[in-house]
Amino acid sequence: MAPTGGTSFFLLFVACAALAMPPDGMPKNKRDFKDMAKKLTTKMWNFKNLPTMLKLMRNSSVASACYMQAFVAPLCWATLTTRSENNMTSDEYDTLLSAAKPALRNMPFNLPTDVGRRQNLKKMMEVLKEVYDPMSKDQRTQVVRWVKEQITQKYFNCTMRPPSDPRSMLMKSCQPLLEWLNLEALTMMGPFVSRLATKDVDSSPKEQLCEFFRSAQFTSAMNMTSKINPSLGKKFLQRFQECFRGKMEFAENVDKLGILACQVSAAPDLTPNISRKLLSELNNCDDFSNPKIKQLKTSLVKSLMSNTNSAEALGKLGISVALLSPKQLSEIPVKRLKELLKNVGSTVQWTRGQQRTLSKKLLCNNVSLHDCLKSGALMLSLPQYLQSVAGGLPSSVLKNVKNILPDKEGLNNMCMQMTKGQLMAMLQGPLGQMVPSEMVEKLSGRLLHRLSLNKLDKAHISLDQVVNKNWSRPQAALLAKKMRNGKKFHWRLHSVFQGVTAEMIDDVADNDMEDMVQATTETLQRLSKVQAGWVARKLFATKEKERADYFKTVTVEEMNNIPTCLLLHLPPRKVEDLPDSVCPVLLEKIEEANLSSLPHRSPSRPALTQRALLCLAEGPDLSGLTTDSVSKLGPLLCELQPFQLLQMAPDVLNFSLREMASCQHIPQRHRADIIQLVTQTFGDPSNWTAETMETLGPLLLLDDNATSALPYKPWMKDVLYFLKSGMRPSKALGKKIFDLTTTTPNAASTRNYDEEVTVELIEELGMDNVYWKPTQLAQMSDKTFLATLETLGAVSDYGEDQLAVLSRKATEVLGPVSQMNESMVIQMGCITQGFSNANLEKLPLTLDTVEEINKCGWKETQLEAVWKGVASYSNLTVQQLDAADMVALSQFICGLNSREFGQLDVNAFKDAVGSMDDVQCSYKVAQQLKNLAVSAFGKPNTWSEAIVSELGNIIAGLDPTELASLDPAVFSFISKSCIRHIRHCAALSVTQLKALGPDNAEMVTSEQRASLSDEQLAALDSALTGSPDETQRSAQSGTPSLNVEGISALMKPFLLFLMGFLLL
Repeated sequence: MAPTGGTSFFLLFVACAALAMPPDGMPKNKRDFKDMAKKLTTKMWNFKNLPTMLKLMRNSSVASACYMQAFVAPLCWATLTTRSENNMTSDEYDTLLSAAKPALRNMPFNLPTDVGRRQNLKKMMEVLKEVYDPMSKDQRTQVVRWVKEQITQKYFNCTMRPPSDPRSMLMKSCQPLLEWLNLEALTMMGPFVSRLATKDVDSSPKEQLCEFFRSAQFTSAMNMTSKINPSLGKKFLQRFQECFRGKMEFAENVDKLGILACQVSAAPDLTPNISRKLLSELNNCDDFSNPKIKQLKTSLVKSLMSNTNSAEALGKLGISVALLSPKQLSEIPVKRLKELLKNVGSTVQWTRGQQRTLSKKLLCNNVSLHDCLKSGALMLSLPQYLQSVAGGLPSSVLKNVKNILPDKEGLNNMCMQMTKGQLMAMLQGPLGQMVPSEMVEKLSGRLLHRLSLNKLDKAHISLDQVVNKNWSRPQAALLAKKMRNGKKFHWRLHSVFQGVTAEMIDDVADNDMEDMVQATTETLQRLSKVQAGWVARKLFATKEKERADYFKTVTVEEMNNIPTCLLLHLPPRKVEDLPDSVCPVLLEKIEEANLSSLPHRSPSRPALTQRALLCLAEGPDLSGLTTDSVSKLGPLLCELQPFQLLQMAPDVLNFSLREMASCQHIPQRHRADIIQLVTQTFGDPSNWTAETMETLGPLLLLDDNATSALPYKPWMKDVLYFLKSGMRPSKALGKKIFDLTTTTPNAASTRNYDEEVTVELIEELGMDNVYWKPTQLAQMSDKTFLATLETLGAVSDYGEDQLAVLSRKATEVLGPVSQMNESMVIQMGCITQGFSNANLEKLPLTLDTVEEINKCGWKETQLEAVWKGVASYSNLTVQQLDAADMVALSQFICGLNSREFGQLDVNAFKDAVGSMDDVQCSYKVAQQLKNLAVSAFGKPNTWSEAIVSELGNIIAGLDPTELASLDPAVFSFISKSCIRHIRHCAALSVTQLKALGPDNAEMVTSEQRASLSDEQLAALDSALTGSPDETQRSAQSGTPSLNVEGISALMKPFLLFLMGFLLL
């Protein structure tokens, strides 16, 4: 009989109280799920009672989210993964699996060792497929390894576990040629097939693989997958093609390819219908992972537009309309263009050139953009489908429009692709009539971030407004102080938490610690490493007020209650003191840890690694570690030293190195030895297969010499493009891709440096066009130069010889500088750097134009010439520059002379400076900007964290006395990009250097370090490692109290006993 409403409601209350959580949602982090499940399985029911309980809950009229999601789901999953399913009936297994679903999106990953019957494996995979999307890449790979082993055991009575795994002794090993990947296995795996090894595809019988390709399950699986390794994708594509009698029959089925379409290298002689089908599939590919994809799309669009009626072709382009050039867009009739934009909505990412063309055609009735407003041609009411093209309007138009403002969503659509200057113009124009409080209420996203501290400080802001918005760091620092009530702080302020200071954290009372810790776990990605360290040290000090030897005697339950992100900051001595009894909890936390908040040089990294190894190996000998035990190291695997790896069994070493290729960070001092270990283990990279390169390439690419030595192989370029998309920019990698792109197979051994520069090569190379020799660029045809001008102009780091060739080519093709128009200048982009100062002053330069070429590597002597060119062409004086003008001028504000700096409007500067944070002037010019900052915000010794953060690189203009006068508390709020430009580091005190924090300390250059004394260097190293600041008041603040956690711990035994009694 089902419980009555009163009894059921009471059970709900008891369950939630026992778990110390509200009855309206899920636990906030993954640890809560695991802790909850563990407590429930050990303290409450035998699993035989669970199905009965579930039926009672389903029949109850007040079953709630707390019951099904926060209470029973983790318990059911824990039961499924820790108990033998052979002891369950099919009905019991189905009931538990169904009830466990809500927890799977949030639980730490833990798969059952054995699922029992084959039917259970199918059911389990159906559930795992439902949560495929939120899984990480590593989790998906883990599922593939697991299901592969389950399939071979259940269907073929053999194991694929390595010999070092003790469990491999319990069953015979599978034959190498076992065809385990049959139709049933493929269907069962669904989207997880995208994480198979290439050789696994060879384990699939042709007829069954073809049947899978033709099925709806394959289409569904491919639609769920957004990325696949090139070698695996090409292997699947090859096997897919073998299922058809010829190229034409295969082409008819391209609409079934899904993510495999990204591996199609060329599509010659396709019918318009097939071209459209393939184009539709290619829209799911990442253009940035391989530029050949964009080239293929462009080719298909060209084919469609030339081989069919243009109106019909346009209607079928969809989001591929973004591949049309500005010239092509300008030739489409207005009515048809509007219909096209209505269909694609705001999903298309237009280039700046396309936006300008669309704005002129659709918003300005083909009148010049700069004359649009004066002529009365500007469309003042923007329907939703036109909002995204508003980014093509010049700042001079935007800041003078007063009635173009749409609703909040429309405002975000308009600003999505606007520059900083345009956003500031929006704040002056359509939004300029609002008072600051109204601005805060209506603004969000990128536009809100441009709201200056000057205006934000004047706004009357409610707590609800603060919580529900995404603030920049300077804004957060201001609001954190505004929202502070004495020493009391509202911790659930989301993005404002990034503005908290050490003082605020020190002042937290013990009974508020839980709120602060919870807020930290929810907003960790927004915090700096130094802020995370402050919170962790405060928590540890609070715990040690309870017991001086807290971490020596910590219990399993106490360890569970410390969030992983904070536990990582535990000092080495305390890590060493942890008792062996907490090893299981420590390993569980480490396995799921995110080390991003822990300084790279933190001594806690090696200490935690060593403690985890002792827990796993139960001693210093690592030879007994298995692949499963190594997996428990999680991200700390990346911290292993080469000598530790060498102690492992061969198959465990092999596995570990493959896993380390996914590391976000490997200590610099380990890299050379690890790369050597990789080559010793897997052989000479010149003999590697494509799949080996995909797996281990990230390690090899850490070494520039190894990158440069990579051989020419047909697949190498595609693999490097694939790896490049997930890596930091590397000159060695860019040069290698350039060489592979411009080298034909026959010339691989002898480079041909007279290779012809073609349109196709330039478009494929993109930013890697920087590696052309001047002689090669000089031989480029005028036609090629004109066709690729925008691509060549986007490269920001050409050398002087290259710029000389390209700028000369520009005048030959486009005419003399005096005859160039604004559109030409925008297309030339960074090529304009090659012009003489005299010619720069003659260019038709508007503020919008210079904002676009600001990213180029301009010389100090050129900045003045560009500013003079802007002032002359736009008829501007310094006194006329408003906030939007200063922001648009950006780097070129460095071209003003001292007299002109003195004429700038200080109030306009106060509104603009937060959007000028990336301006980098010479020290002499930076002092002029600093003088403006002093006029605007007062003397440096009075500057707050918010002001220092807002000023960005201008801080580098302070003289030694001014630097020394800064409050140490503001140093962690100095922008990272500013640090390397600070000339007088020797003027900083030990306290100031320590206060930099790990993020900023990492940016100090070797030249700056050379100017420091031994004592200062020690302080800087303390900041690098995240050591406590001497000025922090660790355990002095706050008073002990019985908080929610304490009350919960006190009441749990009684509540659990009472619940057990009620459920009898």
